[in-house]
Amino acid sequence: MNVLISAIICTHNRAEYLTKAIQSLIDQRTPKENYEIIIVDNCSTDATKETIKQFFVKANVRYLYEPTLGVTSARNTGWRNAQGKYIAYLDDDAIACPVWLDKILEVFKTVTPRPGCVGGKAVPIWEGTRPAWLSDWLLHGLAIIDWSETPHVLTNISVEWLVSANIAFPREILENIGGFNTRLCRQGNNLLSNGEVFLEKQIIQQGYTCFYHPEIMISHHIFKSRLCQAWFKRRYYWQGISDAVMQILQESPSTLQRLRLAASKTKILLQSPEKLKRLLLPTKDPEQFTQKCFDLITLGHIYGLLRVAKP
Repeated sequence: MNVLISAIICTHNRAEYLTKAIQSLIDQRTPKENYEIIIVDNCSTDATKETIKQFFVKANVRYLYEPTLGVTSARNTGWRNAQGKYIAYLDDDAIACPVWLDKILEVFKTVTPRPGCVGGKAVPIWEGTRPAWLSDWLLHGLAIIDWSETPHVLTNISVEWLVSANIAFPREILENIGGFNTRLCRQGNNLLSNGEVFLEKQIIQQGYTCFYHPEIMISHHIFKSRLCQAWFKRRYYWQGISDAVMQILQESPSTLQRLRLAASKTKILLQSPEKLKRLLLPTKDPEQFTQKCFDLITLGHIYGLLRVAKP
């Protein structure tokens, strides 16, 4: 078998969504002999294994079990066991469009110089009514992105980035970098993120590009349980912690430098009555709630600078 690309789904207790995700990969227009499907079971306790078994006779589906809880560990297990020249990741609650793998391979083969990472649009499948207070910007916290209808190189990862629900790499890039950093890993109930963003920054530092193509498209389920302000407040507070972890990994600041950074950010918060008011008072205004989430990022960043252990 000439496996060009390995499509990997990392999953934890999402058996009811997993069937649709796998089926979307089986239904790809890419010739079957050119790709494999790998499902990495990350400590699931539901019917995940039984769900996967039903596909064994239908396609080149492989099952792997990763005993270390954490999506980053599962992603690394996936690519390290893959046969493909390219590695593509799809979330277990997402559905790939029929030309997903074709478009990924097309970008890797035709864009010059060859990108170190490619991905595309992620559109929502709403499982509840979208709240009026939920701005377009906050959709990024749900791994929903739509940077434009024009394929382009991402020149500033802090402004435009690719999401882990829909991302692909040449295998040798992952080998050279060492894969996803396990310090930026969502485990259990924490909402640590930035694993893919940190990897994208490492790829750019090595002289490669990250490339966005809107036709590399997935649909991503948005759970009803996330359509409340409490979830978004927690999500963006953890974004601040994640940003602190990434900063510590990138810059290795001393304890004194971290204290100074945290003090500077705290001073800015305390000297702004508007920010303090936003943090304390409820709001249903989308702009005000978005700003509240920005302020929560700052709070999380302060906590992360003070409490996150050195690498």
